[in-house]
Order: sequence, then structure tokens, then C-alpha cells
Amino acid sequence: MSGMSLTFIDFLVSGVLAAIMFGVGLSINLGDLREIWRSPKAFFYGLFAQMILLPVIAFLFTFFTDLPPAIKTGFIILAACPGGTTSGLVNVFFRGNVALSVALTTINSILTLFTIPLLVNLGLTIYFGKHSVFELPFLETFLQIFFITLLPAAIGVFVRLRWNRLAEKIQKPVRTTLLILFAGVYLLVTFADKSKGGSGITFREALQIFPYALLINAAGFLAGLLMGKAGKTGLRSAFTMGIEVALQNTTLALLVAGALIRDNEMVKPALVYALFSFWTALMYGIIVKKYNKSKLFGEFNDGRERGSERVRERS
Repeated sequence: MSGMSLTFIDFLVSGVLAAIMFGVGLSINLGDLREIWRSPKAFFYGLFAQMILLPVIAFLFTFFTDLPPAIKTGFIILAACPGGTTSGLVNVFFRGNVALSVALTTINSILTLFTIPLLVNLGLTIYFGKHSVFELPFLETFLQIFFITLLPAAIGVFVRLRWNRLAEKIQKPVRTTLLILFAGVYLLVTFADKSKGGSGITFREALQIFPYALLINAAGFLAGLLMGKAGKTGLRSAFTMGIEVALQNTTLALLVAGALIRDNEMVKPALVYALFSFWTALMYGIIVKKYNKSKLFGEFNDGRERGSERVRERS
């Protein structure tokens, strides 16, 4: 590792990520998860798109570039952290398959305990060589991600089960507060001095990273959408897959690059990605809804899928 000591910003990122995951847990409805269990095809297609296609896209889009090794690795870290903190919000806006979104976020929270160390170390080996000074110890990474992601999410689920009315009441203010914290952390990491844990990113570096970040983002939307269409899951679920693949958990990427690997250069792709990915998700939603000839913030014209859901509800 680079030997950089943990900073206040590193601890702040960890705290905000834990709070976000608590909010995710608070929004999980076990009835929604049972619905996915009864008809899991869309879930497995989405999981494949997130866990396999997305890392492959990141490797393909960075391997043949002249980007610095640390920036290339930063993109791999980003791809290894699927399930963006804002993906559920976008799915709510556009009436996507929220149950599918929550199910993917829940399972990914567990799987990333194992996949992040494997994928990131693969990226470090490819871009820095076998004798890299960087490494991501499996057990340490597993434990840190567990305590900062899975445990807070589990507490959120418990609160929802035990005090459902309270959970329903605080869900909206919690989500709003978390979005503000989310934005605040990114501003701090972007503009804080490098010696204090900031990224030290320059405008020139941001411009260098942006085209590749945008290509990976667009490829994520397309890969998820096409995977859903190939699996005949219905456009509503295919739309959700596109959102889930393209909106990565950039806060978790900051944690892995900044606090675990402790390299500020690897943080920069996540920072640039976070600046525009929410807005491209809104554009994606507008385009898909126009294609579907449905109201922008109304239900999808996806009769087969909606009809099957009503049959399951009656049964």
C-alpha cells in the first residue's frame, strides 16, 4: 500500500456509506423479495449483468487506453461496486421494478464481500504487475465491508420489521438526509487538500477521465437493457436492469480506493462518475419512457409484466 494514513475524510466516507446502507435496509420490504423469489428470472439476468458484464465492460474500456494504471484500476474498483445508492430513487421516479432493484441491492451487498477483493486484486495485478505495492487483503476487506455495508443494512431491515410504522414515517426524511450527506462527501473529497484525504483531482484529469467514464456508463445502461430484453423479462424490468448496472455504488468505491487501498489516484474515476451518472440516468429514463409511449413518471405500458404481477398478487 501507499502508506497513507487514514484521514478524517476516510472515516466520514465510511460513516456516510453505513448510513446509506441503513437507509437501503429500511426500504426493504420482505413481501417484495418474496415476489422476486416466486419469479426470479429477471433477478438472475440482472445479477449476471451487474456482476459479470459490468467488470468485463470496465476491463475492455480501460485495457487498451493510455490512462495511468491507478486510474484504470479505479475504474475496476468502480465496476466491482455495483448497485448505486441512487438507483432505487431513479426506479421510484420512473416507476421501474423497485422490488427487483431492492433485491439486487440486497444480494449484491452480500456478494461484494467476496467479489470486491477478487476483482480489485485482479485489476491491480493486470495494471501494476505481480509485484504491485498495492494489495487488498481479503479478510480485512471482507470485515470492513461487512461492518460498513451489510450490518447497517441488516439493522435497517430489523427496524422495518420491528417498527414498521416508524420505518415508513422516517423513510422519506432519511432518504433526503442521505442524499445531502452523499453530495457533501463528494464535495469534500473533490475539493479538500490532498494531505487531508482529498483526491487532489485537477480539471485536466477530470477531462481525461470523463470520456471513458461516460462510455462505461452508457454501456452499462445498454447492457442491462439488452440483457432484460434478451431474457424477455418485460421492458419495466429491463429498464431497471439498465439503471442497476449503470449506477454504481460510488461511495463504496471511494471507501475501497481511499480507505482500504489508500491511494488517492484510484479515487478519481468514482468522483468523476458521480458528477454526471445521476443526470445520464434521468436522460436514460426519459428516452426509455418515450420509446414505451408511457407517462414520464407513470406506469410502463408493459401489460404482460404488470398482468403477471397481478396474477401473483391474487394467488
